[in-house]
Amino acid sequence: MNNNFQLKGLLLKFPPQLKKLLLFFVSALIFGFVMGMEIVYETTNFNSKGIEENFLGNENNEDAETLIFKKSPREIRTMIHNHVLSLSVLFLVFSLLTLMSSLPKNIAYILAIEPFISLFLTFGGVYFLWKGVIFMKYIIFASGVLMSITLIASLLFIIKDLLKK
Repeated sequence: MNNNFQLKGLLLKFPPQLKKLLLFFVSALIFGFVMGMEIVYETTNFNSKGIEENFLGNENNEDAETLIFKKSPREIRTMIHNHVLSLSVLFLVFSLLTLMSSLPKNIAYILAIEPFISLFLTFGGVYFLWKGVIFMKYIIFASGVLMSITLIASLLFIIKDLLKK
């Protein structure tokens, strides 16, 4: 049995039709990701106070422009369930494509694994924030930023390899 199977550089060897298909797929995912970031911005203003209010509400803030109620147990569990399941599949696809890119193995592996770590920290953090562990809003913010940076970096390397002749 040959244990020398290499993922590194495999994207460069794909036929042009498969590269084009993957380019359209990655482009659609980028579009969906950008729309998701717009929703996050609208609901949190990309800051820790916004994260806290989005999940815990702002009923006690008399100066709030918009009244936000604490998420119900069903809402929080549904949101976490939907995000973790869908993002896990998305990250698996990106991770496999990243491992098949021409990146050095160690960098590709870090970019492939990190989104899963951030996924646990972000949505585990959401659950614990909702349960009243307020400092988790900082973990959610930091892991969300790291997840986004990692995903964008992976996408750029994947697209670069898909565009090579």
